Amino acid sequence: MSQNIKAPKKLIEVALPLDDINVASAREKSIRHGHPSTLHLWWARRPLAAARAVLFAQLVNDPGGERGWYAGKTKAQADEERERLFDIIRDLVKWENTNNESVLERAREAIRASWRETCELNKGKPGFDPDKLPAFHDPFAGGGSIPLEAQRLGLEAYATDLNPVAVLINKAMIEIPPRFAGHHPVGPIPDGPRQLRLDRQDWPGATGLAEDVRRYGHWMREEAFKRIGHLYPPVQVTAEMAKDSSNPRPDLKPYVGKKLTVIAWIWARTVKSPNPAFAHVDVPLASTFMLSTKPGKEAYIEPVVDGDCYRFIVKVGQPQDRDAANNGTKLAGANFRCLMSNAPISGDYIKTEGKAKRLGMRLMAIAAEGVRQRVYLSPTDAMETIARQAEPEWRPEGDVPARLTGGTCVPYGLEKWGDLFTLRQLVALTTFSDLVTEVSEHVKRHALTGDHCDEGKIDAIINNKNADGIAVYLACAVSRMVNYSATLCVWSSHPKDELAKQVFLRQALPMTWDFAETNPFSTAGGAFDINIQYLRKAIEGLPGFGFGNAKQEDATQVEILNRVVSTDPPYYDNIGYADLSDFFYVWLRRALKPIFPDLFATLAVPKAEELVATPYRHGNKEKAEAFFLDGMTQALEAV
Repeated sequence: MSQNIKAPKKLIEVALPLDDINVASAREKSIRHGHPSTLHLWWARRPLAAARAVLFAQLVNDPGGERGWYAGKTKAQADEERERLFDIIRDLVKWENTNNESVLERAREAIRASWRETCELNKGKPGFDPDKLPAFHDPFAGGGSIPLEAQRLGLEAYATDLNPVAVLINKAMIEIPPRFAGHHPVGPIPDGPRQLRLDRQDWPGATGLAEDVRRYGHWMREEAFKRIGHLYPPVQVTAEMAKDSSNPRPDLKPYVGKKLTVIAWIWARTVKSPNPAFAHVDVPLASTFMLSTKPGKEAYIEPVVDGDCYRFIVKVGQPQDRDAANNGTKLAGANFRCLMSNAPISGDYIKTEGKAKRLGMRLMAIAAEGVRQRVYLSPTDAMETIARQAEPEWRPEGDVPARLTGGTCVPYGLEKWGDLFTLRQLVALTTFSDLVTEVSEHVKRHALTGDHCDEGKIDAIINNKNADGIAVYLACAVSRMVNYSATLCVWSSHPKDELAKQVFLRQALPMTWDFAETNPFSTAGGAFDINIQYLRKAIEGLPGFGFGNAKQEDATQVEILNRVVSTDPPYYDNIGYADLSDFFYVWLRRALKPIFPDLFATLAVPKAEELVATPYRHGNKEKAEAFFLDGMTQALEAV
């Protein structure tokens, strides 16, 4: 900062109501519906409450400043004024006040007052206009919490990041919503008893955008079902299933004669038995046989061996040997036992078979939608055959990172991104990705004709922006689906879950043995309809006003002039954002490259310039540390 610029001490340099900020930040972790984090997964998001509080404290002057504007105030007066600012922060960080205009305006006025004071101290100097707040810039924007809260507090928000997935998230949060401010939706209202038919005259903020995402998301889902719905058939419950004397299932009686929507197909990976007597048998690598551990409603898989064959039967109630059911065929670590002979199967043997592409999969159970509960059914040959009949026309290329802090599946032969998905998952994800581009063309047609828009025809320039904006959110819905549609998704039998878990339970891609293949056309977690609901609620909670801009730029090269800077820099060597982001990027690129050719120009997320200290990328720890420190120095010098 130039020596002739007078800078009053900021509140953040003196004190903060940290307890209130911490409580609000901790509470925010439990907020799922309506939280911006549900737009797209990011591995290191900052709590909105903390970002909002820090920005406010960074922008307002401390009343007890010993120089400049505040000279002459008594300590009592300064303390009283500081407490008033603390009260603003205490209200500001509460989740229920996220979009409370009364609370936000109090904060904005305090920011404007401090800026006017600063301008008065620097009267006549370039860049100090008391009628216009300085713009904000985050050069390591990541998940976008800080730029979003800067926009909410009334500043023009600029977000840059080298990672195109991060840039897309920031576009969805700060750049696109203001363009739709007050716009009526243009999409056709969906039919059906479960579809809302909204009749309203005004669409404040980004509510019109949220409604269009819902409408076109519904169209995508219906169109996808027309094309690939045959790969996701319902399961019919027969009287024989309920009355089987060898496996009584009284829980199935209410469903006899009904077709139930499948939530997930639960598979086990298989490997040839290392026992020579059963070397022709593909035996299961199952980490557990439990499907539900809810007291009184337990369900489990029982393997039945018959000669050199075996089958799986789903049973309800307590298993005779709970430990055996809990452990499946798994021993310690990545070691298993042969279901046919109990011979040990070592982790090294599994790795060898995996690298030779000899790992298979076997259907163990089916989880279906019941009346306020899950219904578990034994697998059928027909269900397994349908899954294997899927014929993907495309699969993502690129290498899965061979080294990650939290583990990787590469040693077991899952080396390319396409290896992480079943044939049916590849077909589904490709279909939904391609429909994103098709939706963009539909938006343009509907907006120009005015067939479904209360405002009539929309200007062609606005129309194109509408189409691109809606496509971004629908691509995010596909990303959410990808996170629940890989063979790295495990089935949780926990009483509070009974669902497929997402891939990224942590910042890693660890190997899984049994996995859940979700149905994108169900109404359970990971289904496309559910993803659209999350997106709609998140969009409605975005500010939808002001100005935002998100661009792909290297933090060491970006030029920042006359802007407030606040950022959360990379975590040294803790998280390889670029390596992890490729999991989503390969699908986002297929969906959005026609719309954002520059953002998705590369085959993978840029890695060479990423400011993280990863020894395997730079040769050794010393070189990685030098690269990180040099890069951070350049980035900070640009501020």
